[in-house]
Amino acid sequence: MTLRVHAPGPWGTSTAEAAAISLEQIIANYGLLGLFLGAAMEGETVVLIGGTMVHHGLLPFWPAAAAAAGGSFLADQLFFLLGRRFRDRPFVQRMQARPAFVRALRIFERHPAAFVFAFRFLYGLRTVSPIAIGTTQLPARTFLLLNAAAAMVWGMVFVGLGYWFGEAIEAAFGQVREAGAMILPVLAVAGVAALILHLVRRRA
Repeated sequence: MTLRVHAPGPWGTSTAEAAAISLEQIIANYGLLGLFLGAAMEGETVVLIGGTMVHHGLLPFWPAAAAAAGGSFLADQLFFLLGRRFRDRPFVQRMQARPAFVRALRIFERHPAAFVFAFRFLYGLRTVSPIAIGTTQLPARTFLLLNAAAAMVWGMVFVGLGYWFGEAIEAAFGQVREAGAMILPVLAVAGVAALILHLVRRRA
C-alpha cells in the first residue's frame, strides 16, 4: 500500500505532482512513532511490516510490539468512546443497521468478555466492534482493561508474524496487505473454533 500525499501549491491548491510514501518508508523514517500511528490508522498491515523490520534489525522487538499495541489500544478506546458518547446520535444509530454492527452486537451479547478480547482478530469486525460495544452497558473500565490486554497480545502476535514470516509472505504473495487479508480469516476461524471447543467442554 502507498499513501499519496498531495502538497498544496502556492495558491492553496494541490500540485500536479504527488509524493508516494510507502508504509515501509513511513516506519523507516519515523521508527516506533510511525509504527504506533500506523497501527492505530492502518492496523495489521503496518504491524506486519514492522515485524519484518524487526527481523532486519531496524527496530527492537519489544518496543515495536509495545508501539503496535499502544496504537491499537488508543484507536479502539477512541472508537469505544465514540459509540458511548454519541450512541443516541443519528450517525451512530444509522451504523446500527449495518450487518457488521448487528453481527458484532449479537456475538457480544453471547460472549461479552471473550468478544471484547477477540474482536481485533476477527476480519470484518475490527473497526465497527468497539463502536458497537460502546453502545452497550458494558462498564468503560471493563472495556479498558480487556482492550489493553488484547492489544498487547495483538501487538506481539503480528510483530511476531512479521518477524518470522514477513519475507516469506512478501515472496509468496507480493504484498503484505494481500497476505494480511488471508491471515486474518485464518486467525478468526482458529479463534472461533477454540472458543466453541471451550464452550462445548464447559457444558459437557
